[in-house]
Amino acid sequence: MTYTVTKIIHFCYGHRLLNYDGKCKHLHGHNAKVEIDVTADRLDQRGMAIDFGDIKTAVKTWIDENLDHKMLLNKSDPLLSILKESKEPIFIFEENPTAENIAKLIFQKAKELQFNVKAVRLWETPEACARYG
Repeated sequence: MTYTVTKIIHFCYGHRLLNYDGKCKHLHGHNAKVEIDVTADRLDQRGMAIDFGDIKTAVKTWIDENLDHKMLLNKSDPLLSILKESKEPIFIFEENPTAENIAKLIFQKAKELQFNVKAVRLWETPEACARYG
């Protein structure tokens, strides 16, 4: 059997989607909730799969520094030059900054930070989430 713990992190971001024919083609923002599932085969000497605080310290710090209160945009977005010139906080994606791609980015970053991540769910709204993993 495997143990799974889930850490929830909240952050705010703005984005828009290129090549999309709907409301999300316009700049808008979200109050996101991220659920990060981390697994372990056994508990440590404290009786923990992993300390929630360790996930928070590493992953939340990265999110706060890189995604929180930033405009997440595709590298081809024509607004990038204007926002850079205005010194607005941005994060550039190779692809469209969809909920799916944001979840994937956070999953990959958590892996880089040495967590045994099983899945990441990004809730863009209270009714809609994307899962990677």
